[in-house]
Amino acid sequence: MPRWGLVIDLDRCTGCQACVVACKHENNVPLSTSAVAAAGRLMTWMQLVPVEMPGRAAPTALPLMCQHCDRPPCADVCPTGATYLNPEGIVAQIYPRCIGCRYCTNACPYGVKLFNWTAPEWPESMAGMQNPDVSLRPTGVVEKCTFCHHRLMQAREQVAAEGRELAAEDYVPACVQTCPAEAMSFGDLDDPHSEVASLASSPRAFRWMEELGTKPKVVYLREGE
Repeated sequence: MPRWGLVIDLDRCTGCQACVVACKHENNVPLSTSAVAAAGRLMTWMQLVPVEMPGRAAPTALPLMCQHCDRPPCADVCPTGATYLNPEGIVAQIYPRCIGCRYCTNACPYGVKLFNWTAPEWPESMAGMQNPDVSLRPTGVVEKCTFCHHRLMQAREQVAAEGRELAAEDYVPACVQTCPAEAMSFGDLDDPHSEVASLASSPRAFRWMEELGTKPKVVYLREGE
């Protein structure tokens, strides 16, 4: 059983936010207005956060999404099992189970679980651009990054039809596929021959707020080392 993880090289990341746009488009994340953002209700599964890094004069733009923790505090507090850690290490969401209590939102130390305050809406000209493989979330539920889990299901169906095993290149989240600087790598952290396993064991590797003991599966590589 794989344990999916993501490695982001901050030395390569240019802060272009192509990953942010790709995530919104791929996962039917509705557009947010400036008024919504000012109210603290911006809906984006992925964002670039300026952080102070040791030895750096200027803040670093850190791509931040669900860290898919091996010890997710959000799953511990969910009273309905709407959020849980699946066998492949993805912190998953079952939207019909979510009652909107927001316990998980408060428990997440990374601030990446978002409550959907309004019904999803798009301009009429963009209505046909929604991804039919991803459900639209209703008002009153919590949502977040899923590592584009629907792409994993599609890949499994494809390789089953072809009669072969799943390869690393068969399952790639939208953010990784889109990154023009190739700053992101995705794969099985438990496969010693995988690129992500090698990068995750690099001396440059660190996990955001790992001192909390959540054991994130998103790994960052430090700049300039």
